[in-house]
Amino acid sequence: MELTFLGTTSGGGNCPNLYKTDRGTYVVQGEKITDPDALATLRARGLPDHETAVEIPAALLSFAPKDGA
Repeated sequence: MELTFLGTTSGGGNCPNLYKTDRGTYVVQGEKITDPDALATLRARGLPDHETAVEIPAALLSFAPKDGA
């Protein structure tokens, strides 16, 4: 998978980051969700054990292309 950096809201350039892939998808780097209540909600909605979820600020989405390309 090839990643193209789209942007960050971090002053240090670390996390969170948004990337576009060469497969027509996006990769989000953010803080791993560890809150038990939030994880229970995600699991109840179908999040499988082999997946995880990350939390990002809404401002990071400003780097996502408006046309989805």
